[in-house]
Amino acid sequence: MFAQEESPVRVDTLTESYSGRWEGTEGVEESSAFIQFMASDDLIWVVLGVSLIIWFVLLFFMIRVDKKVSKLEKTVTQSQHDEPAGSEKEIEGKES
Repeated sequence: MFAQEESPVRVDTLTESYSGRWEGTEGVEESSAFIQFMASDDLIWVVLGVSLIIWFVLLFFMIRVDKKVSKLEKTVTQSQHDEPAGSEKEIEGKES
C-alpha cells in the first residue's frame, strides 16, 4: 500500500578515524614508561589523573585562603577588643 522509504545509512567516521593508534606515537615503544602510558589507548586514566590534580590544587588553595581569612578575622576581632570602650576618639566624635 505505502512504499516504505529507506532510511539514510549512517556512516561512523569517528570510529574509523580514531580507532587505531595515534599517528604521532611512532617510536613510543623506546620511550619511557610515562610517555608510553600517555600514548596508550587507556586515555580515560590520563583525563582522570589531570582532573584529580586540578581538584587537589583547588582544594589546597581554598584551604590556604580559608586559613589566611581566619587569621585576619582573629586579628580584627582581637584589635577591636583591645581598644577601650570609651576611647577619646569616640567621645570627640559624639560631641561634634
